[in-house]
Amino acid sequence: MSSVSTQEIKSEFLKSKLGLTGIFILSGLILVSIITISAIPASTFQEWNNPEKWISYPKTSVPSWVNFLSSEKIPEHKILEPEIFQSQENGIFLTSQQFGVFFEYDDFPSDFIIEMKTKYSDSHLVQIKVIRPDGITLELLSTSLPHSDSDTIHNQRYFSTDSMIKKNLNMYKDDFQFDFLSGTTEIIFSKLQENEIQKGNYIFVVDTYGTEKPIEVLESKLVLGGKAYGLMGTDELRRDLAIGLLWGTPLALFIGISVSIGSVVVGLVYGVYSGYRGKKTDEIMMRFNDVIYALPALPFLIILAVTISNSIFLMIGFLMIFSWVGIAKVSRSMSLQIKTRQYIEAAKIMGQKDSKIIFRHILPQLLPYAFASIAISVPAAITTEAGLSFLGLGDPSFPTWGQILHDANTYGAAAQGFWWWIVPPGILIAITGLAFVFIGNALDAIVNPKLKR
Repeated sequence: MSSVSTQEIKSEFLKSKLGLTGIFILSGLILVSIITISAIPASTFQEWNNPEKWISYPKTSVPSWVNFLSSEKIPEHKILEPEIFQSQENGIFLTSQQFGVFFEYDDFPSDFIIEMKTKYSDSHLVQIKVIRPDGITLELLSTSLPHSDSDTIHNQRYFSTDSMIKKNLNMYKDDFQFDFLSGTTEIIFSKLQENEIQKGNYIFVVDTYGTEKPIEVLESKLVLGGKAYGLMGTDELRRDLAIGLLWGTPLALFIGISVSIGSVVVGLVYGVYSGYRGKKTDEIMMRFNDVIYALPALPFLIILAVTISNSIFLMIGFLMIFSWVGIAKVSRSMSLQIKTRQYIEAAKIMGQKDSKIIFRHILPQLLPYAFASIAISVPAAITTEAGLSFLGLGDPSFPTWGQILHDANTYGAAAQGFWWWIVPPGILIAITGLAFVFIGNALDAIVNPKLKR
């Protein structure tokens, strides 16, 4: 009978447009979760709150795709890797790093930074220049690396705000109309004798000269500052919100599904055992159920998070504690009906143990209800975690959607108009909850005779 029942549920579910819509959304969320876990390094997830990780990213920048919706293109923040060339001539070793960028925006970049991590010995001369689309080469800086008698690893950053770069650009003042108290990027990216942006291909070149041997470039990048970055922009702490939102997907599913399965299993077994045993056992178990049911869940969760720990795993455990009581009441009433059936009485006469009767004859009859309850319980768990995180009681080491909204509220994102920091996590919470609501309602309509009629 159980297999026929399962087939009927499957057949009816496939006819439900609401249920199929929920399955489609859930499949997309699962696919995103799999891609996130496999494609984004776990170290990135673990360094969510490490400022050093995001130092090269812009602060509160809009998503790059807004350029497709605007007539004026906002300059994008770019982090570029170099092409490296090495040569030797007349006993001089040359290591040339070239950063190519196609600039097509309607505003100037805010700044640029060249970051280098090199290994070398002896003395080396460093020259930085930029080749513009009109063929003009601007000499930006000529300096040297600190002398070293042995191989050493050296980290160096060259900023566009360096006074020597401004001084060197002053040599080209007759070619430009800009006030040279303005930023260097306005000079580099402007047309000759015109207060307009020159679009096209720019090449930033970092040449390093040595006499003993060439330097070894371990890490190098050019950070060209802009006001737009990535798929979802950045926050006040320069973090790429796309990474946080993507990691929030498997975390939300893990929290919601773990809490719902745990609470449904506990509630189901508790309620069925209480209803089957009856008498004093049923009375005691139901009074305990009423006590838990009467407790205000959110205040208790807040107190537990503050006094014990705000670990996400403890939070899942706390949510389970307050989520099983309603399911226990319903499953108890079902158990009271099922235990009066003839095949249960026959099992008792044959001497089967209570545990065997419960797990073999009663619980399988409640599986359709259990599946519907699991689906319906997931959104409540996700929104409760998001609410606790929004209040600052979540686990800050995990980039959940609620934690992202908490950070947005802390830094006044709404007041400053940083919509990309607020809207996406809210939409994702709503979509995820909606998927399980669709599935749960479709299953509930099938297993509940009243709803089915």
